Amino acid sequence: MKIVSYNVNGLRSALSKGLLDWVATTRPDVLCLQEIKAGTTALDVSGLTDLGYHAYLHPAQKPGYSGVATFSRTVPKAVVTGCGEALYDDEGRVLRLDFEGVSVLNTYMPSGTSGPARQAFKVAWLHYFRTYVARLRQDAAVGPLVIGGDYNCCQTPIDLHNPKANQNSPGYTPEERQWFKDLLADGFIDSFRHLHPEATGHYSWWSYRAGSRKRNVGWRLDHLLLDQALLPQLHAAGLWPDVVHSDHCPAWVELAP
Repeated sequence: MKIVSYNVNGLRSALSKGLLDWVATTRPDVLCLQEIKAGTTALDVSGLTDLGYHAYLHPAQKPGYSGVATFSRTVPKAVVTGCGEALYDDEGRVLRLDFEGVSVLNTYMPSGTSGPARQAFKVAWLHYFRTYVARLRQDAAVGPLVIGGDYNCCQTPIDLHNPKANQNSPGYTPEERQWFKDLLADGFIDSFRHLHPEATGHYSWWSYRAGSRKRNVGWRLDHLLLDQALLPQLHAAGLWPDVVHSDHCPAWVELAP
């Protein structure tokens, strides 16, 4: 099973930049997209369904903002839209698909970069999300989790180009780093870092400014965390920085049967 997570920074925009051709070539089993920016306006995903994918969308209520979508080559046993908290569900933050032997949770976490109020909202979300995931793991209907998405957080200094200058920047504050460590300690594995523990210069987001992507001045904000129960199935994981439909690139993980 190959699972891909990709913040497309607007699904309509990504489709106009050749996303369908890339999906047709890559053919992931599960494709988790974030920041689809659909709002309540109907979004045409027929190109993806024509490729054989089943489409599940959880847009934000606000037009041109947030939202997640998951596309699967097989029909899941169950689909759960949202987390049950209107404050977060109105922003289209989570979408879960349950398959035989695994549940895939697609999430788009707040960025906190627009100011102190949104950073406080983000921190509250992070603590809520950790509790929410703990509840899911107690639910017999939920399989071992793969949590894929744009976390808008880095955990370690090698996950961003300039950690010293960003010690208190949203995405790398001490509180966010501690939260990430605590989430992993709850029983999750950062699939990329587990397989590439000391690899540097591997990022998934670059600012559009100052030629950041060309100079590889980036952050690894996009992650696929695995429940430790899935560790024996972890076959490969990586990033595709040369895939360009967005200011992010896809992250991926491959699980063996």
